[in-house]
Amino acid sequence: MAETKDGIRVNRAPVLTFWAAVVAERLGYNRDAAITLGRAVAGSNARVKAKALGIAEDHREVGDLRDEARKLQKERTHAPKAVHLLGRDVPVVEEKGSVRALDHDKPAAPKAAAGYVERAFGEDLPAVRHAMEELARSMEPEELNRVGFRLYEHFRPEVPTGATGWGAKGLLDLQRIRTAGT
Repeated sequence: MAETKDGIRVNRAPVLTFWAAVVAERLGYNRDAAITLGRAVAGSNARVKAKALGIAEDHREVGDLRDEARKLQKERTHAPKAVHLLGRDVPVVEEKGSVRALDHDKPAAPKAAAGYVERAFGEDLPAVRHAMEELARSMEPEELNRVGFRLYEHFRPEVPTGATGWGAKGLLDLQRIRTAGT
């Protein structure tokens, strides 16, 4: 997938996943932790939108996810935790000296989440990373986390509204990423 003069044709979900991961890295999380957090934020956002559009029922609430995190943490003898990222509380578990977002009843796999993003952006991944990291460095970490979702809304690909836009690809303009914070 090569960038065209208009942008990179991509679905919104991997854009949000990657952006949330870049923000998490700016907050100090290592790359493996960050990509699982990013995937959880995008998944949570997708579940809320699907329910609002009437194309999916909400099978699990945030409280259910927290209960799963507590159960897993209890088994691991650690206190339950959540990471607040882009307006979402992401249940996490300690794993390998870091944290991982909770994926059902186990720590999320960083390789799977990273592979998802790599497939979505292909050869454009380094350019997208550079643009997102440039934007992330333009503000203090806490402020970035506070306004990060609004920044995403500024640069995310445009897709049709409602259910017709669900899963549709739009154009991601790297210049819009670079200027989102101005």
